[in-house]
Amino acid sequence: MMMSLNFPNYIKVAELGCSSGQNTFLAISEIINTVNVLCKNSNQNPPEIDCCLNDLPENDFNTTFKLVPLFIKELMMTNQASCFVCGAPGSFYSRLFSRNSLHFVHSSYSLHWLSKVPEKLENDKENVYIANSSPQSVYKAYLNQFQRDFTMFLTLRSEEIVSNGRMVLTFNGRNTLNSDPSYRDCCHVWTLLSKSLCDLVFEGLVSKSKLETFNMPFYDPNEQELKEVIQNQGSFEIHDLETHRFDRGDLQTHRFSPGRHSKCGDEEVNYKAGYNRAKNVRAITEPMLIAHFGEDVIDILFDKYARHVTQHSSCTNKTTVTLVVALTKK
Repeated sequence: MMMSLNFPNYIKVAELGCSSGQNTFLAISEIINTVNVLCKNSNQNPPEIDCCLNDLPENDFNTTFKLVPLFIKELMMTNQASCFVCGAPGSFYSRLFSRNSLHFVHSSYSLHWLSKVPEKLENDKENVYIANSSPQSVYKAYLNQFQRDFTMFLTLRSEEIVSNGRMVLTFNGRNTLNSDPSYRDCCHVWTLLSKSLCDLVFEGLVSKSKLETFNMPFYDPNEQELKEVIQNQGSFEIHDLETHRFDRGDLQTHRFSPGRHSKCGDEEVNYKAGYNRAKNVRAITEPMLIAHFGEDVIDILFDKYARHVTQHSSCTNKTTVTLVVALTKK
């Protein structure tokens, strides 16, 4: 991008779905470092960089902004390009920036979140997301919502990004190895959440009607679905599209347990792995769950979740899929 734009004196970078805390600055630091190294190797002066951090207005921007002075100080110590940080609260399914103002957009593990829960999911009452038992209409409803949302995202960004500007987007995705689009393995993150909520319904802690009206605003596309939306929208050229498969090691911790010789040791280590995974899922979903089910059941819910993870420690499919796409504005 820097070379195609002939090393501009100023660039504007946006991090969409920045969240809060120190991790917010990881991608921005990498971008600045890359620009700095390229300029040095090319005997060019580094540009001034505006870094715009975007997330929903409810995001904890106060915590993030308190870390900005330390971030800037570390950049100055390493003689990096000058950087100016600002916040841009709002949904990335709406316009966020002025026309032709952005040079580079980055978003990591945010765009699989939909703008809303799809409509017409009444025939899938005990699942919070697509499952093996879900009818095809549920899969189609989720796919259609993803197509609408991602098309809107690309259209909005095409207005904001300069010609030859770039985007790098990372998604939770899914394998194309199974021909059934409704297939989700038994230890899929939302399958386990559905099981845990059903446990609470059975125990009378959550009403059945509450469960039946809760669904995740989430979609994990496969590579072909992602590619089709980009090509049909038409504003961006795919520079690179990669699929990465990672082993969910949290389900295999027991293999390396010092207590592997004892059944008790296996169970303890398996539960610890399940508890850790439950904490990860809780960090992502807790606000949505509290808003719908109330705060009183959350601790019990994720204790159930940890136990379900433990019970599925022998699950043969332990891979999670990440899609990374690099786009250039035409």
